[in-house]
Amino acid sequence: MKDFVQEAETLRAQLRRHEHLYYVLDQPEISDAEYDALMRRLRELEEAHPELASADSPTGRVGGKPREGFVKVRHSAPMLSLDNALNEGELRDFDRRVRELLEGAAYRYVAELKLDGLSMAVQYEQGRVRQAVTRGDGTVGEDVTENARTIRSLPLHVDSAWRAFEVRGEAVMNRRAFERLNAERDQQELSRFANPRNAAAGSLRVLEPRITASRRLDYYPYFLLRDGRPALPGQWAALDEMVRMGFKVNPHRKLCSGVEEVLEFCAHWETHREELPYEIDGVVVKVDSVEQQVALGFTAKAPRWAIAYKYPARQERTTVTAIEVQVGRTGALTPVAHLQPVAVGGVTVSRATLHNEDEIGRLGLKIGDEVIVERSGDVIPKVVRVWAQGKGRKAFVMPANCPVCGGRVVREEGEAARRCINVDCPARLKESILHFASRGVMNIDGVGEALVNQLVDRGLVKSVADLYHLTADQLLSLERMGEKSAANLLANIERSKLNPLPRVITALGIRFVGERTAMLLAEALGSLDALAAASAEQLQSVEEVGSKVAESIVQYFREPRNRELVDRLRAAGLDFTYISERPAGGPLQGLTFVLTGALPTLSRDQAKALIEQAGGKVAGSVSKKTSYVVAGEDAGSKLDKARALGISVVDERELRRLLEGRE
Repeated sequence: MKDFVQEAETLRAQLRRHEHLYYVLDQPEISDAEYDALMRRLRELEEAHPELASADSPTGRVGGKPREGFVKVRHSAPMLSLDNALNEGELRDFDRRVRELLEGAAYRYVAELKLDGLSMAVQYEQGRVRQAVTRGDGTVGEDVTENARTIRSLPLHVDSAWRAFEVRGEAVMNRRAFERLNAERDQQELSRFANPRNAAAGSLRVLEPRITASRRLDYYPYFLLRDGRPALPGQWAALDEMVRMGFKVNPHRKLCSGVEEVLEFCAHWETHREELPYEIDGVVVKVDSVEQQVALGFTAKAPRWAIAYKYPARQERTTVTAIEVQVGRTGALTPVAHLQPVAVGGVTVSRATLHNEDEIGRLGLKIGDEVIVERSGDVIPKVVRVWAQGKGRKAFVMPANCPVCGGRVVREEGEAARRCINVDCPARLKESILHFASRGVMNIDGVGEALVNQLVDRGLVKSVADLYHLTADQLLSLERMGEKSAANLLANIERSKLNPLPRVITALGIRFVGERTAMLLAEALGSLDALAAASAEQLQSVEEVGSKVAESIVQYFREPRNRELVDRLRAAGLDFTYISERPAGGPLQGLTFVLTGALPTLSRDQAKALIEQAGGKVAGSVSKKTSYVVAGEDAGSKLDKARALGISVVDERELRRLLEGRE
């Protein structure tokens, strides 16, 4: 037995070393067949002697059982987004602000490539992967540990003196893996992924880890934390330490003595980015010293010590071969240009949005024209301008009837889009179902485009409410649907009934009502019935709800088919009531605040939390409904608007008096 233990440990050490050489350093020493032989022998030992099994064994990267959903997890510290610099001037402005705030102290920057993937935090305990969590909304993400374990460049075991630590980085799909994946989907007659970022995100969130493993993702860490704080005194030292521990830290980085070196780094990679095996969309610039990072602090949304220098969108010339019209869930008809396929930044583009008929007129575009097409991370690239008029060019005319159902099309005054007014239009229904089931709405995993097409085309779903009446037998009659997949889908549909009212409101697809507006409506009205019964005047009393949004809500609930949908969702068991998490009462009850500028001692998040704890609300923009504007240093246009509207302006000291209940 002792010999087996020793052999297993030796094999694990060899496999970890060869994984690091192959997936991290790109310097393999043995053939794939030799690697597979080592892995096969270790698996045989672990199967014959289960007591030898180890959670961090190379054989355990891919689990055998699909998972049934993703658990929400709060991050150890917020994963904040970065402010953007879109040109040299804005990057120099960032440097000027850093210099002024540090009051003449010397500082250095770390310049790192901005990889275009999915942000993910990975926590280690006793040197082993404990949990992997997607960025989510920056505060709460999803537990994707089992899928993350399949990423070969992410070490399952590291040598560290720390009992626990966390790395944050980017899960990326390289260009070759992306093209291979789309080629496979073409063969299976599935829709293609639009870009490597979407493919990486989709691959990390599938319910079957074996599928994630087949997608060949990479993981590049860029932050090292302990207890939610930087683990070392400097960013450069943290990157070096992660290299020492065996992580695949991007080697294309530079420690810069000033902004000129940063600009040189940015310019170099802008001209050489197509040589990289993965997509980048810019450079991230960070102040190296953690002590100086703390001194610089944060704005409401981003650190003052870091910025993302974004490269301009890439453009190419091609020819418009046709224009088709797509119908969205609100009935909007969107013209889409079919293009002679062209590689734009390493991705083959064959379609581009034209937005609406006014945009076609503005461009002066006709079928057959040569155009400039731009891709800047959008799912569908866009036509920027006509480069040359084509021979035999043909004018495009928007259809008078819906191209899907033949229903009447109208264009309301003041709107750019024409809309199909048939609520039973199959195209509208398909898009409505996809919206209803999407991740940020009812979050029904497994409801994708291919499934929705089958459900609608076969008449199994004629309304989103029909999702709650699907049976296992109906699902099993569909293509590529097995018993396990059907059971998981039905469980996910059932679980969606537990979603809170703000998500239900968002799911209805009311025009102009997104996630934030839905939350504000639920907070103010408390139930879907109250929302449906509210007048336009009542709705406009809700924070951030203007006349346009209010009228859209009223019109939605006037439609008999929409009221019928609400009744069916109620019968299915969805939650139509909402209990506010805001504290009842408090000295700021009924008051709305807007924060602008930097306060002396409070961060934007701290000030917001204090106001909400005292019963007040914090809005993002100034309006007639604003009670107070809290202004700090470098207050911007919000302060000007407050003064123009005659709204009371207070500083941090006066805010604290209000919090204490003193006028």
